[in-house]
Amino acid sequence: MKVKVISRSTDEFTRERSQDLQRVFRNFDPKLRPQEKAVEYVRALNAAKLEKIFARPFIGAMDGHIDAISCMAKNPNFLKGIFSGSMDGDIRLWDIASRKTVCQFPGHQGAVRGLTASTDGSTLISCGTDCTVRIWSVPVAATLESDHASNKPIEANAVYVGKNAYWAVDHQWGGDLFATTGARVEIWNHNRSQPVNTFEWGTDTVISVRFNPGEPNLLATSASDRSIALYDLRMSTPARKLIMQTRTNSIAWNPMEPLNFTAANEDCSCYSYDARKLDEAKCVHKDHVSAVMDIDYSPTGREFVTGSYDRTVRIFPYNGGHSREIYHTKRMQRVFCVKFSSDASYIISGSDDTNLRLWKAKASEQMGVLLPREQKKHEYQEAVKNRYKHLPEVKRIVRHRHLPRPIYKAKELRRSVIDAEKKKEERRKAHSTPGSIVTESVRKRRIIREVE
Repeated sequence: MKVKVISRSTDEFTRERSQDLQRVFRNFDPKLRPQEKAVEYVRALNAAKLEKIFARPFIGAMDGHIDAISCMAKNPNFLKGIFSGSMDGDIRLWDIASRKTVCQFPGHQGAVRGLTASTDGSTLISCGTDCTVRIWSVPVAATLESDHASNKPIEANAVYVGKNAYWAVDHQWGGDLFATTGARVEIWNHNRSQPVNTFEWGTDTVISVRFNPGEPNLLATSASDRSIALYDLRMSTPARKLIMQTRTNSIAWNPMEPLNFTAANEDCSCYSYDARKLDEAKCVHKDHVSAVMDIDYSPTGREFVTGSYDRTVRIFPYNGGHSREIYHTKRMQRVFCVKFSSDASYIISGSDDTNLRLWKAKASEQMGVLLPREQKKHEYQEAVKNRYKHLPEVKRIVRHRHLPRPIYKAKELRRSVIDAEKKKEERRKAHSTPGSIVTESVRKRRIIREVE
């Protein structure tokens, strides 16, 4: 550690006679402030503490469903709207601003497993375990924003009946196609009552599907046989397949870097991959203590939100191994679906306790209109905090989170299991022939093989 000291020559400051004036050196440059770093450090410390004091992420709950919420979908054409589907077949359109139901879409006789809206926001597509795919017309946004919005049920425009239960659905970006998954991957057109294309790779159930936002003909799926598959609609056969050690529950493409996607896995972690190079994960995102059920990227592409079976919602940076935020309440149960709002300011989560919950993406963000001076103050505090975030005291305050006791205990137990595995591997390597046991990196360890 370097210590800066003041050094000066005694000859220059010693008076020859007692009547001589004492020599004093002064720096009259206004740009140089000797205590600048100390003052800024204190301000960074105070900014970190104030962020914790004003952290109030939970905004409110949207109550109305009578069964667990299984899926959600955003309306690209209506910022305040969000669709939700439950295990009893109920589909609702919510107004996030008033936190009330705008209209309902009755018809499904079983659990609604998938919801998606077309790019123009005029059409809603749903699928479920009753082996049906239903297409609905969404009311115009201007009608929904008026005070006289009707809460009448809306009838489906078309109903397509399949042979097997459907588990997920997703709409093509800027196109007329949508994909459903179940026993196989089926590609549909709005104007056709039968699938225009069918993909099948193996016999297990395909549980999630996502179209690529940059390349409309590319889609990714995950199946219950622990596989992640990439399909190209311009080809007659699937493109590539990745087999992992545990099942992937959901997939999300990065909207700003469409070649990259992140998979929410059963082993409590999320894995970010480059679609061109599937033999190694780009980043492993750890922190959950139970299976990660759903994942959604922010429109900015800089972070994503996950919902887990451990009853928490976490926000991860797209290239960070650990979450920057964890949200939980006493009443919230297992989280099955999460979404970022279209303006990246809010997060909506749906859980087993029949409620949708609305959260702030930044826990301490001030709601409402900010004066210019307030805005500058917030920006300055954020800049100072980022400048000194590597120092121990600031780092400790920024990272600290209060966890529920079950999460804390599960985290300690999980850590002890991981440490035991590491010790076992080190002992095995120490008592084996040098070079016979190769330690794989965390990014490759969970991958079994890649199939072309």
